[in-house]
This record gives sequence, structure tokens and C-alpha cells, in this order.
Amino acid sequence: KGPDEVLPRFEPCKRFDLELEIGAIVGQPSDRPVTVAEADDMIFGYVLLNDWSARDIQAWEYQPLGPFQAKATATTISPWIVTKAALDPFRTSTPDRERELLPYLQEPGPMLYDVDLEVALSPEGAEETTISRTNFKELYYSAAQQLAHHTTSGCAMRVGDLLGSGTISGTEKDSLGSLLELSWSGQEPITLQGGETRSFLEDGDTLTLRGAAQGDGYRVGFGACAGKVLAALDNPYAR
Repeated sequence: KGPDEVLPRFEPCKRFDLELEIGAIVGQPSDRPVTVAEADDMIFGYVLLNDWSARDIQAWEYQPLGPFQAKATATTISPWIVTKAALDPFRTSTPDRERELLPYLQEPGPMLYDVDLEVALSPEGAEETTISRTNFKELYYSAAQQLAHHTTSGCAMRVGDLLGSGTISGTEKDSLGSLLELSWSGQEPITLQGGETRSFLEDGDTLTLRGAAQGDGYRVGFGACAGKVLAALDNPYAR
């Protein structure tokens, strides 16, 4: 449903997008609300995560119901779960708070990690262009805080549950974690290495997320989180 249209149309997405995220893997179960410190202990490790999103469908669905099919396409994760222990040397504090957090969300110590992140896009048969560079530490809330909040209703968590961080974007134009932001909702298309432009993803595009923490003489990496957009299937209901 376009912004100026009264009724929706049933057809393939025209504003398909990525979301650069970090996924937290739960390693210990819970059956009650937990503190931020307990939540941090519950996390086994982290992966890179692309939460593919159909923005035009999302805009229609979330008023008033929330995103359903807009987020149902796929979730791609990197091949390695990097353990929390491996990332401990790279712990860093969350950003300065605009307002003091409620007590149940306050951090007992550094809760984020200094991990460089980047997004690369390559059209079918064309060279790759890095379209964004940012860092895990740009998140306003840590995975432990998000997990603690998730349990406040008593929601049980199970081993293997995966929590996405939400889009990780910095403050600069080239540090934004989605095409929705990078192209300013399609108003400012980005130019790729071969001269093609993109506002949103197209058939044949390959998206690759990369992330690594650089230590003194060593590097902790996640492996490439890659996925390719395939042509839309013929849907009889879309005719």
C-alpha cells in the first residue's frame, strides 16, 4: 500500500532490504525474570545476523498490526558462533545515556563489544561494493539488557534461542545498517562500483555482512554472513 493509496495491492515487494544485526545465542534457560548480569551469563555467544525486510509490506502491516510477512522472508546468520569468552577482551561500555535507565536495565559493567562491521553488495555478475561500515558498540542497548527486558513478563528462554539486536547504525551516512537509511527511504540512491545504483535490493543481488574484533596480533572473526536475492516465484494470487 503506497502512502497516498486508499487500498493495498497484492504483488511482489519492490522495497526489499537488509538489516545489519548481531544475534545473541542463549546458552542457559530461564523461567522467570532475570537481571542484566544474569542475562549476560545466559548468553553463549554471538553471530552476525541479516534480518531481511520487505519495507513496503512492513509499512502497510505495522499500522495497526505490526510486521508479519514483512519480516518472514528469511533470517541469515554467519557460520560461526563466536563465544562470549572469545569476545571478552573487546568489551566496551554502552553509549552515554540521554536519561538514567530504570533500575532493572542498568548495567553492572561494560556490556557491548568493539567489533568492526561492514555490509557489501554485489549485483549479479558484478563486483562487490562495501556500502556501510559500523561497529557493534553503536547499539544503545546491549544483548544482555534486551534479554533481561524480554524476560520481564516471565517469558521462558530456552537453550538455542536467537535474539536479534535490531539494526546497527552509526552516526555517519556511510555507517547506516540498512538500505532504508542509506538511501534515505529511496530518495538518495547509492552508487555501486560498476555504476549501478540501488535504493533497495534487486533480484540477483548478493549481500555479505562481515565482522571482526582486532586484538594485539590476532583477530576474532565471525565468517561471512551472505545471502542472494532470488527472483520472485510466480504467485497466482498476485495476478
